[in-house]
Amino acid sequence: MDYGQLKVLSVDELWLLHEEVTSELSRKIEAEKAKLEERLQKIKMATTKRGGREGHRRPYPKVLPKYRNPKNPKETWSGRGKQPRWLTAQLGAGKKLNQFLISRP
Repeated sequence: MDYGQLKVLSVDELWLLHEEVTSELSRKIEAEKAKLEERLQKIKMATTKRGGREGHRRPYPKVLPKYRNPKNPKETWSGRGKQPRWLTAQLGAGKKLNQFLISRP
């Protein structure tokens, strides 16, 4: 379409053109959305067939604390992840990690 022709159209003609364009855009967007949803369903089905369970994580056993802060016994650390600040400070002061071990009966 020659955009120079738009200048000669009346307001009513422009409004009709606007309505047609809006309608066509809505139709194409819905078609594209349907295609994408179909692809998503196929991906979900393929994931489920491989044994993946949607939205579920593997259960992990509870990890018991391995180290305890002697100044505040409520503060513990399992030995996994980043060291807590209290432990980092104690190690920086020259203490050894096994000094904070929790003894198990």
